[in-house]
Amino acid sequence: MDELCQVAINLIIKAGESRSKSLMAVKAARQFRFEEAKELLKEAEEEMREAHQIQTELIQKEAGGQKTEVTLILVHAQDHLNNAMMTLDMAREMQHLYGMIHGGSQ
Repeated sequence: MDELCQVAINLIIKAGESRSKSLMAVKAARQFRFEEAKELLKEAEEEMREAHQIQTELIQKEAGGQKTEVTLILVHAQDHLNNAMMTLDMAREMQHLYGMIHGGSQ
């Protein structure tokens, strides 16, 4: 497996973990388990930071003159990252909304 393919796979893994943790946080908030939801969101944010770092390194290499071949797996990885970012944003909002329903701002 070449280096770019491995980078793309790592990006998919980190983004996927972030998305999964975000969805788990929504489920916890829906059941009014706000401390658990808050912890899951922290974990999702950490996975997202790691995924974003992978993307940033690719961008910096290209900005430095090292061209990156755009492959289907790299496009797929970017799609996963975008999806995970949106899911994290929505999970934060859902936690807030469930907190309001439960009688406070969580």
